[in-house]
Amino acid sequence: MWLIMFAVAALIVTYSYLENSKRYGLRNLALVLWATTAMIFIDHTLGWLMEGGDYFDIGIEPFILSIAMIIPIFAVWEAFFLKNKITRYGLVQEDK
Repeated sequence: MWLIMFAVAALIVTYSYLENSKRYGLRNLALVLWATTAMIFIDHTLGWLMEGGDYFDIGIEPFILSIAMIIPIFAVWEAFFLKNKITRYGLVQEDK
């Protein structure tokens, strides 16, 4: 379920980035989501090859865990986006 959720989130953010190029700073968010998707893919594949069992763990717990993993990524992206927006328009002076 993690792999599916992160792949879908990465696809949506990548599509949004391609449509709205640099307006919202989605490039870094897409990169982080694709990197996390690749890490989860490798983790699932190696675990499946070494231990066997189900490749996709579908259920409510994996779904909640997927959401719990995605929320901090969006929160950190939003914090950096707001910081860049505030400093770009001169609302807060950076120390040099």
